[in-house]
Amino acid sequence: MDGVLMREENPVPGADEFLRNLAAAGLGYLVLTNNSIYTARDLQVRLRGAGLEIPADRIWTSALATAQFLHSQRPGGTAHVVGEAGLTTALHDIGYVLTDRAPDYVVLGETRTYSFEAITRAIRLVRSGARFIATNPDPTGPSLEGLLPATGSVAALITRATGVAPYFVGKPNPLMMRSALNALEAHSETTVMIGDRMDTDVVAGLEAGMDTVLVLTGVTALSEIDRFPYRPSLVLPSVAELAVGMNPRLLARDRVADGSPPLDLETGCAPSTV
Repeated sequence: MDGVLMREENPVPGADEFLRNLAAAGLGYLVLTNNSIYTARDLQVRLRGAGLEIPADRIWTSALATAQFLHSQRPGGTAHVVGEAGLTTALHDIGYVLTDRAPDYVVLGETRTYSFEAITRAIRLVRSGARFIATNPDPTGPSLEGLLPATGSVAALITRATGVAPYFVGKPNPLMMRSALNALEAHSETTVMIGDRMDTDVVAGLEAGMDTVLVLTGVTALSEIDRFPYRPSLVLPSVAELAVGMNPRLLARDRVADGSPPLDLETGCAPSTV
């Protein structure tokens, strides 16, 4: 979502037309986010306010993926949550009881205010035997004032105090991609991951067996791509450059077959479709 369809509080130019083209082509899609603060309905309203019309059931958050994972591992369990409505609502919806009395899990998500008291309670519960889950490993998150410490940074603090590392459910864990594919009833070979980060979006799509498109409207800059040991299938300036209805895998192969590089890292452009 952020960096692909939205940039801070504003839509990426062309994102609205891209979404309309997806709907007109009858293609299924999900909008993924590691942000666990909001419910899907909250995000639907936020996107609508920016001029992007996306149904709530097309939004897949790390909170929803975490709830699905916990339900598959220990149905009807208990959890102590450090997080906000997006995470607590997702856990309530799968029948979990939220408690700080010997919970099965401590579940860490994003929140606007990480209090010392809440972190201390989480540390004590993990040291007492609660399993440690975190919605995502992102160390920082964006805000209008600049970067903020995010779930990954607080998880590192808890790990340092307990010696217990969390299981991260969100991107780049392929589990989140698999859960999204299941929600779409889709297969990785016929699905494309579009993202703005090499270290989460692209690697998650790659490890889930999907083709990947990196857009340059978010975190990863064109000059940073070569620092990674893997590459996306295509690199584009933005989703506005994506032509809906054709297969990017075939386009990439055609470029290899005619001697053209599959990626143009000098311009960030390539023939593109999704």
